[in-house]
Amino acid sequence: MTTYLADAAQDLYVEGASARFGYRRLGPQGGVPLVLLNRYRGTLDWWDPEFLEYLAQAHDLILVDNVGIGYSSGQPRDSVEELAEGAIEFIEALGLSQVDLLGWSLGGMTAQHVALQRPDLVRKLVVAGATPGGQIPGAPPPSEKAGAIMAKPESSADDLVTLFFPETEEARATGYAHLAKVGTRLASNPPGISVEAAIAGGTAIGKFAMAPLDQVRVNLAAAKHPTLFAAAMGDILIPAIASYFAVENIASPSTLVVYSDGGHGFLFQHIKAFTDEVKAFIAA
Repeated sequence: MTTYLADAAQDLYVEGASARFGYRRLGPQGGVPLVLLNRYRGTLDWWDPEFLEYLAQAHDLILVDNVGIGYSSGQPRDSVEELAEGAIEFIEALGLSQVDLLGWSLGGMTAQHVALQRPDLVRKLVVAGATPGGQIPGAPPPSEKAGAIMAKPESSADDLVTLFFPETEEARATGYAHLAKVGTRLASNPPGISVEAAIAGGTAIGKFAMAPLDQVRVNLAAAKHPTLFAAAMGDILIPAIASYFAVENIASPSTLVVYSDGGHGFLFQHIKAFTDEVKAFIAA
C-alpha cells in the first residue's frame, strides 16, 4: 500500500473574522503558494493524496475548507460570491499577499470570483471542471442520473464513481482506486458536510447557474489573470462546453485543456498529465 505525504499532513487552523479555518500545507514553502478550493460536499480529506503529492513536488500547496465546511467553523455560505469572500478571508488570515488558485467544480466557480473581487491577491488561476456561470449556449440538458444522485443525503461509492468517472471499465477502476486512496483519511471519521452546508452549497450552485449571461460575459471581459481551464468530454455534471465558452469570452490570456475520455474527476483520472499541465502553466 502506497503511503503519501498528504496522509500524514498536519491539520492546521487559522482564525479569520467570521470563521476558524481548517487547512493543510504541503511541499516546499516560499514563493507564491498554490491554494486549492474543493468541490461541492468536498472537504480536506477528499483531495486525492497522489494528486496532492505531484503538485507538492514543485509548490507550496495549501488546501482549505471554506466557511462552515468540514474542518472550518462558521455559517455556511449560499452564494459563490460569499464563498469567494470566505476564501479571501482565509488567504488574508494567513498573511499571504498573493497566491495562485486551483479550484475544482464549485471551487472553480469560487476561484473565478476571488480573482474578480480581489485581482491584487491572485497571480494565476486554474479552473477545473467548472462553469463561468449562467445557462451556457449549446450546453446539453442536465443529466437525470447525476441529478438523482446529487439529491441523495449521502452518496455511495458507486454513486461517486458514476458522478466523477466515465462508464468504462478502465475509468471506473480508476474511480474505485481514487476512493481507496482518500479512504485512508476518511477511515478516522473526520468532519464531514453538515445538512446545512450541503443545502447552502447546492443553493450557491443553483444561483450561479441562473446568473444572467450578459453579466457572465461582463465578468469574463473583466478577467485580468492568466487562466488555465480544464474540462472533460465525459463530464455529466459540468459540460466541457462551459469551459470553451469561458475561453471564448475571457479577456485575459487563457488556455483550454480537454480530456476526451475523462469525467468530472479527470483530475484524479489523469493525475500525472493534469498536474504536469498545472505545473507548466504556473511556471511559465
